[in-house]
Amino acid sequence: MRWLAARGAAGDSGEVAATAADSTDCAPSRSPSPRRLNWREASHSSLIPGTGRGGNCTGRLIDLCAAWGPGAFLPSAHCRRATPGAVRKRLKEVEELSSIPKAHVEQLERARARGLGSRERGLVPRMARQQPPPWVHAAFLLLLLSLGGAIEIPMDLTQPPTITKQSVKDHIVDPRDNILIECEAKGNPAPSFHWTRNSRFFNIAKDPRVSMRRRSGTLVIDFRSGGRPEEYEGEYQCFARNKFGTALSNRIRLQVSKSPLWPKENLDPVVVQEGAPLTLQCNPPPGLPSPVIFWMSSSMEPITQDKRVSQGHNGDLYFSNVMLQDMQTDYSCNARFHFTHTIQQKNPFTLKVLTNHPYNDSSLRNHPDMYSARGVAERTPSFMYPQGTSSSQMVLRGMDLLLECIASGVPTPDIAWYKKGGDLPSDKAKFENFNKALRITNVSEEDSGEYFCLASNKMGSIRHTISVRVKAAPYWLDEPKNLILAPGEDGRLVCRANGNPKPTVQWMVNGEPLQSAPPNPNREVAGDTIIFRDTQISSRAVYQCNTSNEHGYLLANAFVSVLDVPPRMLSPRNQLMRVILYNRTRLDCPFFGSPIPTLRWFKNGQGSNLDGGNYHVYENGSLEIKMIRKEDQGIYTCVATNILGKAENQVRLEVKDPTRIFRMPEDQVAKRGTAVQLECRVKHDPSLRLTVSWLKDDEPLYIGNRMKKEDDSLTIFGVAERDQGSYTCVASTELDQDLAKAYLTVLGRPDRPRDLELTDLAERSVRLTWIPGDDNNSPITDYIVQFEEDQFQPGVWHDHSKFPGSVNSAVLQLSPYVNYQFRVIAINEVGSSHPSLPSERYRTSGAPPESNPSDVKGEGTRKNNMEITWTPMNATSAFGPNLRYIVKWRRRETRETWNNVTVWGSRYVVGQTPVYVPYEIRVQAENDFGKGPEPDTVIGYSGEDYPRAAPTDVKVRVMNSTAIGLQWNRVYSDTVQGQLREYRAYYWRESSLLKNLWVSQKRQQASFSSDRTRGVVGRLFPYSNYKLEMVVVNGRGDGPRSETKEFTTPEGVPSAPRRFRVRQPNLETINLEWDHPEHPNGILTGYTLKYVAFNGTKLGKQIAENFSPNQTKFSVQRSDPVSRYRFTLSARTQVGSGEAVTEESPAPPNEATPTAAYTNNQADIATQGWFIGLMCAIALLVLILLIVCFIKRSRGGKYPVREKKDVPLGPEDPKEEDGSFDYSDEDNKPLQGSQTSLDGTIKQQESDDSLVDYGEGGEGQFNEDGSFIGQYTVKKDKEETEGNESSEATSPVNAIYSLA
Repeated sequence: MRWLAARGAAGDSGEVAATAADSTDCAPSRSPSPRRLNWREASHSSLIPGTGRGGNCTGRLIDLCAAWGPGAFLPSAHCRRATPGAVRKRLKEVEELSSIPKAHVEQLERARARGLGSRERGLVPRMARQQPPPWVHAAFLLLLLSLGGAIEIPMDLTQPPTITKQSVKDHIVDPRDNILIECEAKGNPAPSFHWTRNSRFFNIAKDPRVSMRRRSGTLVIDFRSGGRPEEYEGEYQCFARNKFGTALSNRIRLQVSKSPLWPKENLDPVVVQEGAPLTLQCNPPPGLPSPVIFWMSSSMEPITQDKRVSQGHNGDLYFSNVMLQDMQTDYSCNARFHFTHTIQQKNPFTLKVLTNHPYNDSSLRNHPDMYSARGVAERTPSFMYPQGTSSSQMVLRGMDLLLECIASGVPTPDIAWYKKGGDLPSDKAKFENFNKALRITNVSEEDSGEYFCLASNKMGSIRHTISVRVKAAPYWLDEPKNLILAPGEDGRLVCRANGNPKPTVQWMVNGEPLQSAPPNPNREVAGDTIIFRDTQISSRAVYQCNTSNEHGYLLANAFVSVLDVPPRMLSPRNQLMRVILYNRTRLDCPFFGSPIPTLRWFKNGQGSNLDGGNYHVYENGSLEIKMIRKEDQGIYTCVATNILGKAENQVRLEVKDPTRIFRMPEDQVAKRGTAVQLECRVKHDPSLRLTVSWLKDDEPLYIGNRMKKEDDSLTIFGVAERDQGSYTCVASTELDQDLAKAYLTVLGRPDRPRDLELTDLAERSVRLTWIPGDDNNSPITDYIVQFEEDQFQPGVWHDHSKFPGSVNSAVLQLSPYVNYQFRVIAINEVGSSHPSLPSERYRTSGAPPESNPSDVKGEGTRKNNMEITWTPMNATSAFGPNLRYIVKWRRRETRETWNNVTVWGSRYVVGQTPVYVPYEIRVQAENDFGKGPEPDTVIGYSGEDYPRAAPTDVKVRVMNSTAIGLQWNRVYSDTVQGQLREYRAYYWRESSLLKNLWVSQKRQQASFSSDRTRGVVGRLFPYSNYKLEMVVVNGRGDGPRSETKEFTTPEGVPSAPRRFRVRQPNLETINLEWDHPEHPNGILTGYTLKYVAFNGTKLGKQIAENFSPNQTKFSVQRSDPVSRYRFTLSARTQVGSGEAVTEESPAPPNEATPTAAYTNNQADIATQGWFIGLMCAIALLVLILLIVCFIKRSRGGKYPVREKKDVPLGPEDPKEEDGSFDYSDEDNKPLQGSQTSLDGTIKQQESDDSLVDYGEGGEGQFNEDGSFIGQYTVKKDKEETEGNESSEATSPVNAIYSLA
C-alpha cells in the first residue's frame, strides 16, 4: 500500500511512538536497485506499545522496522540496511509471536533478497504539544486518519465513495417526531444514494412521506400529514455510488420507542409477620428501550433504602426482614420511559405487619438488640435472589458485568464478594446497592470464571456461586484500509477480526458478493486477504468486508484507487512557524503524490540535506529538531520528488523565549470573611501576547464582585466556604503556557450536627447521640447541648451542658416533670454552627421540689410596709405542676408566730409595719407532688423614713486654690430612721473675686461614706466665694441641712494662653501672636516667653522675655537664616506662672519647605518686568475703585448694608438704630465685647465661657447640654453698654479680662 505522507502540526515537543529508526540497523537509506516492489503490507502495521526511543530492530518488542501483514511479517522500508541475520532473527521472533505460516516466511525471505523500494516508508506518529498553525489542521486530520488506517486523497482528485456518517445499528426513534436515518458519503464525482429495506430495494419516490436530503443520502420520514411510525420499522441499508464504485452503510435496524401503559390491577394488602422476608414485585410493562424503575409512596415520597430494604436490578423491592415501621407508608413501583419522558405508576402495595410488640416505641428502635427486644426470632441468612446455591451468567466482551445477591435473615445479613482462584479486578470492580451488587466494567476474557457472594450475620453464613462466561461479538484485529496504488503496483486488503465464537468473513465488491462479481485476473482472494498484482486503472472499486457471529457483525468499506499524480503540497506556501526555545519541534510538510514522492529538507538555501545531529527526518517527511536553539531560526525548504515531477514549500521558523511563572501562588489558610491574595508573576517573550487566567478546581474561574484580578495577582475579598479549592494560574501565549497551582483552605464555622437520637431512657437521665457536621477545616472544640420545654417557656432554648469536641454522645442529667427537647451546637475557633434540628421529645415524671427560690429579699417601698421578693424557679426546678410559694414572716427577736400566705407570683407586700424594723423571712416552694425542703431564714427590713438630724460642728479648712477640707460630728443612729447610706455636702459658688463677673450658682455635691467624719472637696474654682451645707442620707432620702458655711478660695495660676501662632513672613523676621488664657484664675500680671535657636541637635542660648498683661504680639529677628526657633509661652498671676504652650518656627530655606520655596519664587517673579507692569495696572484699578466708593459715601453718609445683605447683625456689631454701619478708624475702637472704666472694673457685654468642673461629687457637675457648670460672665447693663462706650480709658488689665 501507500502511506499518505500528511502530517499534523509541528509541535514544540512530543514523544515518538516508535523510533527504532534511530538505531544503526534501522537507519533509513535509499535502495540501490531501480526495481520497484509493490508490497502494501505497511497499511497493516501495528505500533506495539513498549517500543522506546532506544529500541533497535533486534529487540523483542516490535517497532517501526516491523509491520503485521496478512499472515506474514513484513519489514518496513527503513530496515533495508539491516543485516540478513537481524532480519532472520526478527522474522523468527514474529513467527513465534503470531504463528505465521512457514511458506509466508519463505516468501518474505525471497522478497528481502530482491530488495525493497522506497514506497514502504512507515509513518511515524508523534504527539504535538504545541498549538498548530491554522493551515495544518486539515493535515493533522489526515495524520490521525492515516494512523487509524484510512487513506485520504485530496478531494479534487477522482476517488470512489467513502461513507462519512451513518445512524447507529440499533436506531430507536421517538414516535412523536419525524424519523431521520442518516447516511453521508464523499467521493469525486459526488456519489448518488439509494436504500434497501429488509434486503429489498426501497423506492423512495412511491412514498410521499419519505424524502432524501439534497446532496446526501439521509432519509427523512415526515408524519405531519398522518401515518404510523410503526409501519416503517425494519432493517435499512444505504448505498453510495459513483463511477468508481459503491460504498455501503451498516444494516440499520429501525425501531419505534414504546411506553405501554401499566395493566389495571387491584392489589390486596400484603400481610406479613414482623421479621419475615418480603419481595414486592414490580413487573413493569415491556418498553423500548427498557424503562428506569424506582419506588415511591403514593404521595410521591421516595422509599428510604438501606441494606435491609433495597431495590433489585430487576426492579423488585426486597425486604431482608420486615419491621413494624414499614407499615407507615405504602409502596408504588414507578417506570420512567426515556423517549416520551413520562412516568407511569403502579397501584401501591399496602403492608400489614403482624407483631408481638404492637407499639412502635422509639426507644426500642434504637435498642442495641432491636430484634430480640421486639420479640422477633433471629434467623440464618437465605438468598432471595438468585435462588439456590449456584447460577450462571453470560456477558459480552466490552460490556458491564452485573452480579447481584440479595439475602434475607435476622439480623440483616452483610454481603461480601470473592472470585475463585484470584482477586477481583480492582481497577474495574465496584460495589453497588449496599454491597448487594458487584459491577465489573469493560469486561474482557480474563474476567470469566466463578464468582461467589457470601451472606452472613451472627447466626451463620451462606454462599452462592455464579459462573461467568464471556462471549464476544466480532471486533477488529486488522480493519481493511483504503488502498492507493500507482499503475502496475501490487497491494493487498486485509480483514481480520476476532470474536467468540470465531466470526466468519465475507468479501463484497461494490455491494455485491465477490463470487458473483466479474472475474479479475489481477485479484486473488486468500481467506481474510485480497491480493492485487500489477493493478491497472480498471481495478478501481470499493470492497466490503462483513465479519459476523451470533452476537453481531462488523462491516467495513475500503476502496482501491489507481492514480498517477505528480507531487503536490497540501499546505499553504511560505508559512510562519513560531516555537519555544529548548523544546523539541517538528516541521511538517504535508504532501501527496502517486507514486509516493521522496522528501528532502534544506535550511536557508544550503545545498546539504538536513539529517543527523540535532535534526532527524522521519519516513513521512517530517523534520524533527530535537532541541531548539536561537541559531535554528531561519527558512526551511522541503522538496518532494517522484518520477512525474517535484514540488517544494518553505517554512520560516522563529524561536521565542518560554513563558515562566517565577513567583507562584502559595497554599493559604484563611478565615471566613477575610481577604486573600494569590500572587502569579510571569516572564514571557515580549513579542508574544500574554494572557493570565485562573482556574478553580480545574474549571474556569468566574471573577465576581468579591474578586479582583490584576496582572500579577488574584484577590478574594470576604472569603466564603465556597471559595475553598485549588486555584491554578495559567500564563499562556499563542505558543506555550505555564501553570502554577495553590490550594486555598477556608476555615469556617462548623456545619450543624444532625441525626440526634435519644437512647438509654431513664427517670432522671438520657443518652443523646448525634452525628457531627463538617468542621470546615477548623477542628470542633466544643459541643453545647441546649434544651427547650413546652410548659413554662415554650420556644425558649436554654444551655444544658457543654462537652468536648471529641465526643458525639453524652448522658444528660434531667429534672422531673419536664417535657424535654434537645438540640446541639458545634463550636470551633471561627464560631458556632447553626443549631441542629431538635430531637424527639422526652417527658420525665414529677416529684416534690428539691430546692426553694433564690435571692429572697425584704425591703420597704414605703415607710410603713415591707415588700418580699424572690427569683422564681424555672421549669427544670419546678418538678411538678402548679408551682407555688409559701411566704412566712415575723418580727426579729420577738418570738411572734409566723405569718404565712401562699403566692403564685414572685412578690408579696406586708403592710402596716413600723419604720425600719428587722423581719425574719422564709419562702418555700410547693407543687402538686408536695413541698420543697425547709427554707433558709432571711432578714429583711420594713420601710425607712427621712433622717431627723443633720451633722453638727461642721468645720471648713481651705487647703489650696481648688480644694478644702471638711470635718463634722456623727448623728445618733436613732435619728437616721433607716440605713445610713452617706454624708453629703452641698456647695455652690456664690461669686468671683473678680468684680462684676457673673458666676453660676448651681449646687454641686460631694458624698462621703457613713463611717467617715472628715473629707476633701476638690475641683473648686480659684479666687471665688463659696457656701456649703451638709446632710445625712438614708434609703428614703436627705435629712435636714446643717448650718451654712462660707469660705473663699485663693488666687491660682492661669491656664495656657490660647491660639499661640508662629509665622515667618520673610527670612529675617518671626512674628508671634496669642490670645489670653481661657481661665485666668486670678489677676494676670503678665506673660513670659522663652525661646532658643536650634539646628538639628545643637541648641543656642535660651532667651527670656516678659510682657505686660495686655500684650499679645511679639516679633523676633533671626540671627541666621538656617536655625529654627522653639518658643515657650506662659501667663502669670501673683501666684506664679501657669501652664505653658510650645511651638516651633517654620523650617529654613535649605530644608525646601513650601514657605521657603514660595519666598524664592516670589523674589524671582518680583524682578520681572512683566510682573511690575501688571502690579501697576492693578494698583491703578484699585485707586479708581476707591475714588468711586469715596464719592458714593460722601453723597449718602451711610452705607445701607441690610439692603444688600441678608445676614443678620451680631450683638457685637456696632450699629446705628436704622441698621446701617458707620465707617470709623479700627485702631481707635476698644476691644469688641468690652467696656473699660477708670477704676479698672470690667463691663462685659457677652461672655459665657465654660470652666473645668472642679467639684468632687459625681452628680450635678454638668448642665443638660454637657457643658461644665460654674460658668461666669460679667454682669451687663444695657444702658451702660450703649451709652458709655467712648468715655472710659483702656486699661491693660481690663483688656485682658475683656477676652476672658
